[in-house]
Amino acid sequence: MNRFLKLVHFEFHRFLKLYLVLMGITILLQMIGVIVESRNYVNRANQLIYKEYMPMEQFIEQYGTYSFMQMVHSFWFMGPITLCIAALLIYVFFIWYRDWFGKSTFIYRLFMLPTSRLNVYFAKGAVIFLLILGLLALQLVLIPLENRMLQLMVPKEYLDVLTVNQIMKVDYLSILFPPSFIEFLLTYGGGMTAVFIVFNAILFERSYRMKGIVFGILYCACSLFIFLAPILVDSFILKNYFYPLEILFMEIGTGIIVLAGAIWTGNYLLKNKVRV
Repeated sequence: MNRFLKLVHFEFHRFLKLYLVLMGITILLQMIGVIVESRNYVNRANQLIYKEYMPMEQFIEQYGTYSFMQMVHSFWFMGPITLCIAALLIYVFFIWYRDWFGKSTFIYRLFMLPTSRLNVYFAKGAVIFLLILGLLALQLVLIPLENRMLQLMVPKEYLDVLTVNQIMKVDYLSILFPPSFIEFLLTYGGGMTAVFIVFNAILFERSYRMKGIVFGILYCACSLFIFLAPILVDSFILKNYFYPLEILFMEIGTGIIVLAGAIWTGNYLLKNKVRV
C-alpha cells in the first residue's frame, strides 16, 4: 500500500502545475463572468429604465429577472468546465504515452520498480479520479461564492434568488453533481470503468503496435456491447419486457463484469505483453 500511495503521489505531482493552471483559469473566468454578465444586465436596465424611461414592469416582462441560471449557461461558466473536461480526457492518454515518449523512456524505470505493475495501472487511474474530485470540489466552493457575488451586484428588484440546490439541478450540473451518493457511485464508477477501458486500449497499442490499434478498438466495442447488452436485449428482442429498476440492476451487473474484465486484461497485458 505504501508503494501504491507513493506512485499516486508521484503521478499527481507530475500533473500538478497544469492542474493548478486549470483551477486558476476556472476561478478567474467564472469570477470575471459574474462581474461582466451582471454589469451588462444592470447597465441595460439602467439605460432602458432611467434614460429611455421604460417602465420597470415592462423591462422585467421583456428581459426577465436575472438569476444565476443565466450565468450557468454562459461561456464564462461553461467554458472553464469544458476546458477541464477536455484536459482530463487528453490526460487519460498522456499519462501513459508520456512515459514512453518523454525525454527519457521513463516506462523502463517505472516497470522496474519493486512493486506489481498493476499498482502502476491503479495509481494512474487513482490520479485521474483524484483530479476529477478536486475540480468538483473547487466548483462546489465557487458556486455559492459566485451566487453571493451576483446577489450583491444585481439590485433585488431585478434579481431572482436561487439556492445552491436549485442551481445544482440545472441539466449538465446535475450530471456532474449527482443528487444522491448512489447516483454519484454509478456515474463516476461508470466513468472510471471507461478510463480503465481506454487504458487497456493504450496497452494493446503498446503491446502489438499497429495490430494493437485494431485490438484496442475491438476491445472497446466489445466492452461497450457487454455493458449495453441488457438495454439492447430488452429493446430489440424482448420488446420492453423488464422494468426500469430491473434494467438498472442488470446494467450495474454488466458494469461490474466490464470493470473486472478491464482490470484482468490490464494486468495480463502489463505482465505478459506490453513492450518497453
